Amino acid sequence: MMMTQAFGLIRRMKLFQSSLLSFLATLIIACSQTILLALPANAQNEPHFEIIRDAEIEHYMRELATPVFRAAAIDPKSVSLVIIKSSTINAFVAGGMNEFFYTGLLQATDSPEQLLGVMAHETGHMAGGHLIRGNEAMRNASAEAILGMVLGVAAGIASGNGQVTMGAISASQQLAERNILSFSRSQESSADAASMTYLDRAGVTSQGMLEFMKKLKGQEILPIDRQAEYVRTHPLTQDRVDAVAYHIKNSPYAKKTLDPKFAVMHERMKSKLLGFLQPETALLRYTDKDPRLPARYARAIALYQSGQLQRGLDLMDGLIKQEPENPFFYELKAQALFENSRVEEAVPLYKKAVELLPDSALLRVEYGHALLESKDTSRLDIAIQQLTEANRLEEREPETWRFLAAAWGKKGELTKDSQYQGLVSYALAEEALARGADKQANQLAERALKILPKNSPYWLRTQDIKLTTDKEGHSESQR
Repeated sequence: MMMTQAFGLIRRMKLFQSSLLSFLATLIIACSQTILLALPANAQNEPHFEIIRDAEIEHYMRELATPVFRAAAIDPKSVSLVIIKSSTINAFVAGGMNEFFYTGLLQATDSPEQLLGVMAHETGHMAGGHLIRGNEAMRNASAEAILGMVLGVAAGIASGNGQVTMGAISASQQLAERNILSFSRSQESSADAASMTYLDRAGVTSQGMLEFMKKLKGQEILPIDRQAEYVRTHPLTQDRVDAVAYHIKNSPYAKKTLDPKFAVMHERMKSKLLGFLQPETALLRYTDKDPRLPARYARAIALYQSGQLQRGLDLMDGLIKQEPENPFFYELKAQALFENSRVEEAVPLYKKAVELLPDSALLRVEYGHALLESKDTSRLDIAIQQLTEANRLEEREPETWRFLAAAWGKKGELTKDSQYQGLVSYALAEEALARGADKQANQLAERALKILPKNSPYWLRTQDIKLTTDKEGHSESQR
């Protein structure tokens, strides 16, 4: 994972603020019929949301869902899969091709078939036009900006106060958000029908979808404040359950399960989440007498998370020895070392992870960040190369642009070349644009244009940013 690193990409999300009229306009234009997770019951105590970036979990989810995306005639590369740290069980789509999943939902699924059923359902909402994409900023902003905007809209509408923060949201306001942002029963049935079609086209059973529905169905008899958010925002009727059961009976793929490798990946995902999010629970559940790989994986993470670094590293070495071609084991050890100020030891491990999975933008960002923190300035060019390639593989990631700005800044200090200052301003303009901070992006682009060589590739891209943000009229509030 990545951010501070790997699960390291746990990022604190600040809500976007604007006037109530702006909230209303954004809701109508960008969030109409968007399914949005109602805020957690303890939201009043949690002023921030956290996005988790994890190369392994994202890789698993993308590989799992790619056949479904293709069956829906959606380019898999155009879909952003976003993980939110929350024990709440829910998922939603927002801002175009963005699917958001809460860690509580990931941990609640018992099999890859169940998770794929949820992903297929959300893809059904997305492909079915139940989501209106919104303006240019919503289309082009990063998942961070989109989540902040959507949650900000919900908070403003629910409270009647455009300057509301998450800390002020009450249970009654949560109910208002559900009423505004939940899907209708007809849309749920439509998404179910679409998802079953996609699963059939992908040659996979819809049994997992039915299992997850049944798992949540019993919650409808519970008081509303005790129901899973997925049930509240996705009206779960007996007709829906019956329709899926009927489809399975008549589907030629009723017994067509996924490749066994996905069951392995799913178990490791759950072990990893438990190790990072609930280390004490992980150590109780997976004792040192449990030789299974997922158990050792969870323990290795939990031990280093709870301050027992060397014991965790010993387990990580065993995992690497058992699967020397697994990039995520190298990444985990690198993260543990990096977070404990052992940067020089982390660098070659990140390098190995990238060599094993070169198409992972996230691994390249982590490697580039480690090189940037290294005392060896001769590695700056490699850091810039890694971060630039990460940007090519995954656009609109603010973190990558921040690191690239820092790398170009250091390069400028070493070379005394003023052109690097222009590159720094350009990178920060890209970072601001990815966050939806158009006014700031415009100002930084204007600064960069004065320094960068005219008609050079970066100058031309900076000019695009300037023209785009001029056109938008700085309509987005500065983040």
